[in-house]
Amino acid sequence: MTDPSDLSRHTPMMQQFLRIKAEHPDRLLFYRMGDFYELFFEDARRAAKLLDLTLTSRGESGGERIAMAGIPYHAADGYLARLIRLGESVAICEQIGDPATSKGPVERKVARIVTPGTVTDEALLEERRDNLLAAIACDGSVYGLAVLDLSGGRFTLQQPESAAQLLNELERLNPAELLVSEDETPAEGLSGRRGLTRRPPWHFDPESGRRQLLNQLGTRDLSGFGCEHLSLALGAAGCLLQYLRDTQRSALPHIRSVRAETGAEYVGLDAASRRNLELDRHPSGQGEFTLLGILDRTGSAMGGRLLRRWLHQPLRDRTTIRLRQEAIGELQADRRFEVLHDLLRGVGDVERIAARIALKSARPRDLSTLRQTLHTLPAIRDSFDCFEGALLSGLARRIVDQPELSGLLQRSIVDNPPMLIRDGGVIADGYHGELDELRQLSENADQFLVDLEEKERERTGLAGLKVGYNRVQGFYIELPRTQADRAPVQYTRRQTLKNAERYITPELKAFEDKVLSARERALSCEKALYDELLETLGNWLPALQDCAAGLAELDVLATLAERAERLNWVAPHLMEAPGIRIVGGRHPVVEQVGGAPFVPNDLEFGPDRRMLVITGPNMGGKSTYMRQAAIIVLMAHIGSYVPAAEAEIGPIDRIYTRIGASDDLASGRSTFMVEMTETANILHNATAESLVLMDEIGRGTSTFDGLSLAWACAEHLARETRAYTLFATHYFELTALAEECDGVGNVHLDAVEHGDKVVFLHAVQDGPASQSYGLQVAALAGVPRTVVDNARRKLEQLERQARSAHQQAAPVTQFDLFLAPEPHLVVQRLETLDVDGLSPREALNLLFELKQSL
Repeated sequence: MTDPSDLSRHTPMMQQFLRIKAEHPDRLLFYRMGDFYELFFEDARRAAKLLDLTLTSRGESGGERIAMAGIPYHAADGYLARLIRLGESVAICEQIGDPATSKGPVERKVARIVTPGTVTDEALLEERRDNLLAAIACDGSVYGLAVLDLSGGRFTLQQPESAAQLLNELERLNPAELLVSEDETPAEGLSGRRGLTRRPPWHFDPESGRRQLLNQLGTRDLSGFGCEHLSLALGAAGCLLQYLRDTQRSALPHIRSVRAETGAEYVGLDAASRRNLELDRHPSGQGEFTLLGILDRTGSAMGGRLLRRWLHQPLRDRTTIRLRQEAIGELQADRRFEVLHDLLRGVGDVERIAARIALKSARPRDLSTLRQTLHTLPAIRDSFDCFEGALLSGLARRIVDQPELSGLLQRSIVDNPPMLIRDGGVIADGYHGELDELRQLSENADQFLVDLEEKERERTGLAGLKVGYNRVQGFYIELPRTQADRAPVQYTRRQTLKNAERYITPELKAFEDKVLSARERALSCEKALYDELLETLGNWLPALQDCAAGLAELDVLATLAERAERLNWVAPHLMEAPGIRIVGGRHPVVEQVGGAPFVPNDLEFGPDRRMLVITGPNMGGKSTYMRQAAIIVLMAHIGSYVPAAEAEIGPIDRIYTRIGASDDLASGRSTFMVEMTETANILHNATAESLVLMDEIGRGTSTFDGLSLAWACAEHLARETRAYTLFATHYFELTALAEECDGVGNVHLDAVEHGDKVVFLHAVQDGPASQSYGLQVAALAGVPRTVVDNARRKLEQLERQARSAHQQAAPVTQFDLFLAPEPHLVVQRLETLDVDGLSPREALNLLFELKQSL
């Protein structure tokens, strides 16, 4: 773009633009010109590409053609939403001067800055997903992380002790915008992240951050919040608060608390496990195929956001979990959840409305939605009369009626307000006497014009005379051109049209001045009253935030009760003794979206049974069986009922999964490298209280390499880590681990052959599988018959070669994938038998002999 330091060569308009743009070099500048927001120079070229706008040019400034792109001001929200999703930030520059009195360009200034992490407008947010702003401070291998949901007021601090922990947290949080220091190299995996914003290094100073946090919270120290010792996190918090002051340019009264997190309060889930378990994201992009898609029947958006947070942060605190189970049981009794479900569908997003009230950006319809929610509260409160549990009783104390606030909104806001206060018609009649008088004067104008038209027709005898109004000319008297020569002398010509003349009279001019002044004064009065109302509503912020939190939690509990009732789930028993026991477990997603009836399966882990080696055919259900175990354990730790006939869950600290094949080409990592990286993470960090899912370890390399790695990993988990492990494999040699390591067992998922086809039974049986049915699955997948037949011939050849090598060579020290088992004596006898030469008596004796041999 043209050099902003030399403005003398530019037109006055471009000088103004370049001065403002220099203050926001990294943001797109929406520059208001009449009914459009215009973008110039490089901003125009960038926006045209991002938003598919028409790029034009007009005139020159400073010897350069002025590239331009524009959007209508009334459609700005749609374009802003698209830019925010792309990680862009926008400075919105409005006209603040009066065009009628301005000499040169109208005075303009940036009225607001919209960034991905600070946006609060309803139209720019996903209603069921948190929109987070995060900041990272770094000192070697230790990090400080501050995270704020500006639209909800939640503020958390933590200090991850490694880059891996930091990346796991960012995967969980998925912040819309991430603040990092300009002089720090971002941790691996962050540099290309969308929404990355660099800030000056002095914004991350811990002592400055501590002072800013004290000022925000209005306290003398931070010991009551548990974060006094988190110096790096305090530095990140200071940067975050400074960024909010720079972008919002207003106080943040709804941020009233901060919470320190260590991670010990939650069941650990790394980034790979969150993806593999498909908690809220599916590779296809279809949300209904995720666990959240099955669970989320919440009536309110804030309930949906809370449920998502629960899924990503399963608790280890069993007291809280049991309280949630108790509440779900109460809500199930007599199907009480049904009444609450209906009521909660009428609840608005009080959490975000409260934030917009705090930021003075609440729109008229926010207030009407809040009023409707307050009207619903008494009925919700009445439903608590039959509840006795501690959790529901506590929620009743938070969901408090607000009759004074409800009455204020009822008196002040019309029933169906317009979108924006600038349109007027928001404040209800009877709320303010002066506004009522000004409106009455404006509204009586129509009748005055009718009366004036009738009076002037009678006085002049001109039947074609009309009295009208438009925004450009104001009030006028119109005569057809054929009658214009008979216009009275007091008529002063105002405008000449093709077939008519328009006039003004002293009486009409005086009325025009009075009415137009009244309209402007009424709109100005209404805006002032609205600002005053938002200021008054700020007094209810703490109560509104507590009420919103209570409504969201009640919504989630009622939803989990409804899911448990409809889908036949049971309350899991949380044991203090180690172990996992699941009877008739089911995968909640596969059961609901799959076409065939789901086959339940059992799982049992204990002190003497800590690993199951799972074999069986592809498509047999190994991955489903493994995932359902992890999902049932996770659901138990959010307090939910689970899809099983019975479930007993002992202490669990983490859930790890190594499932599926994927590469990371951007980082130069192959599929096998990704697999080994995730495996290394599990082997380093899993404990005896971890649940580990390992699927097909070693398949990305040669047979013997892969088998050796799989064996060593499984043996380490069985002997050293002693985690609860489900280890699925096609290396049948691994089934020998059950004989060599204590606590290891074999199970398989069965299938039967029918002609050339295979039927999957999906039932888990004890012992190893007999074969993989790989060729049959290939045929089912549509691999050409000639290819399958060729593969079968090749398999037979390899098996013969393996048997021959085994017979001729000395004993080998490593496992042979294609080694056939030693034939049984009975089989050998039958192979050499001459059936035709047997008499009936000899056949009977032989049958008895073979039975004895078996």
